[in-house]
Amino acid sequence: MGHDFTGQTALVTGAATGFGRRITELLAAAGARGVAFDRVAHEPPAGFLAVTGDVTLEANLTRGVAAAVERFGGLELVVANAGIVPPWRETEALDFDEWDRVFAINVRGVAATLKHAVPALRAAGGGAIVAMASMNAARAHPRQCAYTASKHAVLGIVRATALDLGRHGIRVNAVAPGPVATAALVERMTSRAAAGGTAVEEALRRHAEETALGRMVTEKDVAETVLYLLGPQSGGLTGQMLTVDGGLA
Repeated sequence: MGHDFTGQTALVTGAATGFGRRITELLAAAGARGVAFDRVAHEPPAGFLAVTGDVTLEANLTRGVAAAVERFGGLELVVANAGIVPPWRETEALDFDEWDRVFAINVRGVAATLKHAVPALRAAGGGAIVAMASMNAARAHPRQCAYTASKHAVLGIVRATALDLGRHGIRVNAVAPGPVATAALVERMTSRAAAGGTAVEEALRRHAEETALGRMVTEKDVAETVLYLLGPQSGGLTGQMLTVDGGLA
């Protein structure tokens, strides 16, 4: 059975590229309309309105939610996808200006997205929220202290807000991607290779071999899981995190 979000309105943050772009495209294909929110100007899929804004600025999020309500009459679906991955660092090299930026986007930005979307979801009689976590919400990797801590925090936000919002008919879940060959990941691999690390092709091959499926998951795999959590097929799930990693050992 395919997804059907005909007549429903969505807000997707970080919608210009990567997971956010793919999620927005699939939502549009399934009949949804709404707001594609990102820091950079972009051309959204048909039925979506591009709103330029920064999730670290509450006034921007207020504007994004208002655009959805005013243009489409309400809001039922929210995907808090905006996030960044900082450079890999040893513990003694932690940069706390960088740390604060990571937490401002990955953690505060998620919480602020929920805060400003909830009144519209309640007005609609309920809805579904999905936050973009990471495999690093449940496990750690060396030299990833800031990112790992931020994604652990996202899972905490999901679990706590699910308890707060369930009585209003609002479900809150998370998706945790494993390694995906996005442009951002390949760029990071290229930088590490240039600094004497593993070549990009070899790094990608190793990631694929570590999975039960023998392949890296795709942006579409992740986006399809997000749509599942937004839709009625997952109506009994809240406060959960679904890992999409191809079965990493």
